[in-house]
Amino acid sequence: MKALDEALNYFKLLFAVPMKRSIVASFCMLFLSAAASLHAQVVPAASSDAFSVDAGGLGSVFQPDYRGTGVAQTGPKRLYGTGAFIDLRWNRWVQIEGEGHWLRFNQYCVSPGSCISEDTYLIGPRIPFVTFHGFTPYGKVLGGMSGGSFLSGHSFAIAYGGGLDYRLSRRFTIRCVDFEYEQWPVNSSVTLWPYGGSVGISYKVFGP
Repeated sequence: MKALDEALNYFKLLFAVPMKRSIVASFCMLFLSAAASLHAQVVPAASSDAFSVDAGGLGSVFQPDYRGTGVAQTGPKRLYGTGAFIDLRWNRWVQIEGEGHWLRFNQYCVSPGSCISEDTYLIGPRIPFVTFHGFTPYGKVLGGMSGGSFLSGHSFAIAYGGGLDYRLSRRFTIRCVDFEYEQWPVNSSVTLWPYGGSVGISYKVFGP
């Protein structure tokens, strides 16, 4: 469990210091390292070709990377919100995750009636590394649509992320932590880099 403890401590550190773009590379290296160390200690869970569907809800906290000045800039407040996700699993390696985040709480108001909020609707591949005593660390790369109270329309978005799931029972899974570092190319001169984490729970609605 040492590798998992190191991963969780790393997540805590991420929220305690300012985010930089290089975190994407270090984040990927963290999970590859954890997976490699666990591989020598455990036997991967038996793969299954049975199709399954899990659906769940999330509670999230994000740094919006915007404070109402017209440029990408660390916001004065973190945004809180809710989310939902669905995991489609065809087998051990072919998995797709779709999710939505609605960050509407603890908003920073530039002026009365003009407050900052952010939403995302993303989908993409999800890759589990290994399963150990019910714990499954995973990585993901999602793409889709983002929006905010400060945008007149929507922007394309990419999210680099990963997290840790715990299988509580055959039907229920706890999402212990899910981290995302997002890229919003709003226009030719402005790119936002929101980042944040979520926790949640899911229920297997279809499958063994």
